[in-house]
Amino acid sequence: MDLFDAARTDASGVPETLGNAPLAVRMRPRALEEVVGQSHLLTEGSPLRRLIGEDAAATSVVLWGPPGTGKTTLAYLVAGNRRFVELSAVTAGVKDVRAVVDDSKRRIATGERETVLFIDEIHRFTRSQQDALLPAVENRWVTLIGATTENPSFSVVGPLLSRSLLLVLQPLASADIAALLARAVDDARGLGGRVTLEAQARDHILRVAGADARKALTLLESIADSAGPGGVITAELAEATMDAALVAYDKSGDQHYDVISAFIKSVRGSDVDAALHYLARMVVAGEDPRFIARRLVILAAEDIGMADPQGLVIAQAAAEAVSFIGMPEGRIVLAEATTYLASAPKSNRSYRAIDAAIADVRAGKAGVVPEHLRDAHYAGAERIGHGQDYIYAHDAPHGVAAQEYLPETLRGARYYSPTEHGYERTLTERLRTIRGMLGRDQ
Repeated sequence: MDLFDAARTDASGVPETLGNAPLAVRMRPRALEEVVGQSHLLTEGSPLRRLIGEDAAATSVVLWGPPGTGKTTLAYLVAGNRRFVELSAVTAGVKDVRAVVDDSKRRIATGERETVLFIDEIHRFTRSQQDALLPAVENRWVTLIGATTENPSFSVVGPLLSRSLLLVLQPLASADIAALLARAVDDARGLGGRVTLEAQARDHILRVAGADARKALTLLESIADSAGPGGVITAELAEATMDAALVAYDKSGDQHYDVISAFIKSVRGSDVDAALHYLARMVVAGEDPRFIARRLVILAAEDIGMADPQGLVIAQAAAEAVSFIGMPEGRIVLAEATTYLASAPKSNRSYRAIDAAIADVRAGKAGVVPEHLRDAHYAGAERIGHGQDYIYAHDAPHGVAAQEYLPETLRGARYYSPTEHGYERTLTERLRTIRGMLGRDQ
């Protein structure tokens, strides 16, 4: 049974099946008129309005927007009286999708209601998983509604996107969230007037929840539980309750990826204070410290590179130390590594160099290894010219042997170009000298 199925209600008018549901679920709008924000989608004659109603066409939809902006709500509204099946791309696979499609085809054959398949976080599906949806969408065996927090142009396969209507949801304004909180306090489906929400407490919830309506309602419910029936939600109570509950985030959901992304980008951008802020959020939320350490090792190689080779040593040492001592002391190690890497000069030239070299190899430019560089340590190698005329670098002036090292097809290729940052400034001069000695100074 979904939110729009007929259901018995209790004395307050709340459907019995929703009585113990989270506040955010109980307050989910049941009509477009209850939806706040998204005015650009709700105008008369808009594509969204044409999708809702008795005569609505079975059009598949992709809903793109930040967390808590109403993607699931709109999915329910678009489904209307049709059968609604919800899957999460985090836990579901092709087998689950095929089971829904097969069941829907059987229902269509027997004249039953059409099926709307809602896939939350559809961007988590691999390309092959998304491709498996194409026949069902193309033949309208199901009406697909996919929700994503990531740009579908990059996270949803083109054939699936071209067969769907894309609706972009905007972040909710503070006034929108405030209206939802007021409704939740008074509405029988919500708190039914059993608590009073003071303005300062409301504003505190708004600051913490940002544009996320679901988070705001979840916070309100938690604080209301602390206040108890007939209680008053003050700013002090809100702050005290949220100190214990708000710092946690869903380590399998969007905030996990958003926070680690912001952390890495802050270190890369050399903002030590922002990096420590996001590190603190992960530490307090109970993020696996080994996960954080692994990301720092990757960043040290990818974004700092030869501008400060010591960065990789620091990051690797931090990873080993965190694994050895665990938490809470591991937070100190992570903080030291974070501050060092954020403060270090940055270069991605080694990263770009290897990718450029790989691209040439994949393009068929590998070429033949020059004969003087081939293995000459086996019987018969000398007879076929392997190793002939090879110059041993330690016998050459300055330890640099002027001979051709690249295959003929890549002669003159240059992959690594150091920056003027940190240690790479020294490398710039050194490589200019070495390449000149090798006859590769152009």
